[in-house]
Amino acid sequence: MSSQRPPPFRGHSRSREHHRVSHGLFRTEDPGLSDEEAFVRDLEALLLVLPEGAVFTHITAARLYRWQLPALPSQVPYFAAVRGERCPRRPGLLCSRLTHQSAETWVGHLPVDTPEEVLLRCARDLGVLDLLILIDSALRMGHVSEARMREILASARPGVARLRRAWDLSDPAAESAGETVLRALHLAIDVPVVSQVDVHDEGGQYVGRADLLVAGATRVHEYDGAGHRDKVQHRNDLRRERRFAGTPYDRYGFTLDDLLNHPAVILHEIDRGLGRRHSAGRLRRWRVLVGESLYSDRGRARLINRWKRAMGVVEWSETAS
Repeated sequence: MSSQRPPPFRGHSRSREHHRVSHGLFRTEDPGLSDEEAFVRDLEALLLVLPEGAVFTHITAARLYRWQLPALPSQVPYFAAVRGERCPRRPGLLCSRLTHQSAETWVGHLPVDTPEEVLLRCARDLGVLDLLILIDSALRMGHVSEARMREILASARPGVARLRRAWDLSDPAAESAGETVLRALHLAIDVPVVSQVDVHDEGGQYVGRADLLVAGATRVHEYDGAGHRDKVQHRNDLRRERRFAGTPYDRYGFTLDDLLNHPAVILHEIDRGLGRRHSAGRLRRWRVLVGESLYSDRGRARLINRWKRAMGVVEWSETAS
């Protein structure tokens, strides 16, 4: 931990100079910290109450690994895994037990579970669509060993079935969470696509890299996220679209609102473009994926309530579904 700042401490404080990480656990308040720096300093403080050999896991470790994350709630617990009988119980901290043997892994000076075990821990809570975002990112960054993942997927440990479903849909070529969601929609509606395809005009001049190319067609489908509303990016996008006009390809952009709230419109447009008969069954598969994920109100409420119960906070009004 940094020697330039006072270390975190256990005890009690009412000083505005101290930030409360959890009950009886504080660190120095520093308004100049970025969100990631504050996150790391909170984890440094939590090491004071975790037993020796504990590691950070689940979404906490995924964030330390800098993987792309799904649409998490604004308040997310810290996750750790411990060995032995000592399992700290504190508001905002969820501990599980380490039952496997794995190599010691560190991100900076913080102990973390191995990437494959982190994904399995996440699979016990998250939906397939959420997991797919994490897996795509972990694969793209070269963090996941396929051999170790095969060992986990061949086991009967909790979460394996859901992790296997997401693993079978994964693609290390995906470059953003939004692109992963867009590809998942195509898989749900039976439209095979190829990720990150270099597009050239009829003269062989490079035009750009397409997020998704519909297999066997000249349709380019891309995710237009919030970054595309930036003024400079918008100008670059317009120039890129003009270059596409000189190619055999037709580009279609989709926003997250399109994918989550207007999937029927997208399905009709794609069916017409591919000249195939419309089937509502394809749409139902997509809605199930979204409904079980953090991209739906129901999925978020289910997960938040699960975490609250695990921390001993029970709100019976939220348990009915």
